[in-house]
Amino acid sequence: MDFSNDLIRGSVVPIVLSLLKDKPMYGYEMVKVVNARTGGKLEWKEGTLYPALHRLAGTGLISAKWVAAPKGEAPGRKRKYYSITRKGLRELARRTEEWAQFSLAVDTMLSLG
Repeated sequence: MDFSNDLIRGSVVPIVLSLLKDKPMYGYEMVKVVNARTGGKLEWKEGTLYPALHRLAGTGLISAKWVAAPKGEAPGRKRKYYSITRKGLRELARRTEEWAQFSLAVDTMLSLG
């Protein structure tokens, strides 16, 4: 099943913050993890992710720094690693609660129909 763009857009921020809660990651790594963990159901592409990363960094929810690629992997190249900030952790907690309440309300409405 393909999900609507509206549903995908609404889930990008909490998913990114959740991923970064575990460890710093670079963009393409996040795409691979989301695709793997969802069995390809979300099928993220970089075009979905990078605008969100820029917005999150601009609002102080995440930070970014360039790090040299590990030895043996693209020598001389750097990757931009993103980390969640304290502000981002608070926002993740807020959005997690918001998502739980929202999904409960939608589930309730759909089951009544």
